[in-house]
Amino acid sequence: MNRQELAITLHSQGFNCAQCVACSFCDVLGYDPITAFKMSEAFGFGMGAANTCGALSGMAMVIGMKNSDGDLDHPMTKKESYHLMSTATDKFKNQCGSTICREIKGMDGGPVLCSCNDCIINAVTILDDMLLGIKADKAE
Repeated sequence: MNRQELAITLHSQGFNCAQCVACSFCDVLGYDPITAFKMSEAFGFGMGAANTCGALSGMAMVIGMKNSDGDLDHPMTKKESYHLMSTATDKFKNQCGSTICREIKGMDGGPVLCSCNDCIINAVTILDDMLLGIKADKAE
C-alpha cells in the first residue's frame, strides 16, 4: 500500500484530513502516530470552522516533522520550513482550487472544487515529491 492509499484508508476509518496526512508520514519520519493523531485532531474540518483545509494543515505538520532541527535553544530551520510550506501551499491551491475548506467543499453555494479524499491524496503526493523525492501515482 502506498502512502496515498494509506491516507485514504485512515480517512475511511474516521481520521480527519489533517490526521490522514500527518499520520501517513510517521513511519518514514520516525514519529509516534498516536502523538501525531492527537496533535492534528483539531485541524480537521478546516480547524473546526471550515477555514484552512485540514489536509493543508497536515502538510504543515509533516514539513515541520521533516525539516525542523528541533533545536530549542537556537532554532535555525524556520525560514526553510516557511519556504517549503509556501511552495507546498501554492501546489495544493493549484491542484485543489483553494486552501479554504468551505470554498473547496462549495459550502457557500459555489461548486465543489475537490473532494476531501482528493485533497488528502494531493497533499500526500506533494509531500512525497517535495520532501522524499518520491514521484507516486495518485491512488484511485
